Amino acid sequence: MPATISELEGHDVSVRILGDVAIVHARTTFKFADGRPGASRYTDVWARRQGRWLAIAAQVTRY
Repeated sequence: MPATISELEGHDVSVRILGDVAIVHARTTFKFADGRPGASRYTDVWARRQGRWLAIAAQVTRY
């Protein structure tokens, strides 16, 4: 599947570590394939399992 966005950048990244769980919030800017600008916010949830970080949930909202 071809990429539909380019020039992806993260801004205002916030990482909160709560024991063996981390919550990541950020906003992004990017360009759609047709050159229009785009933006989003996202939240990722990570869990530390056997010494390794595993992504367990992700949510993205484009606006």
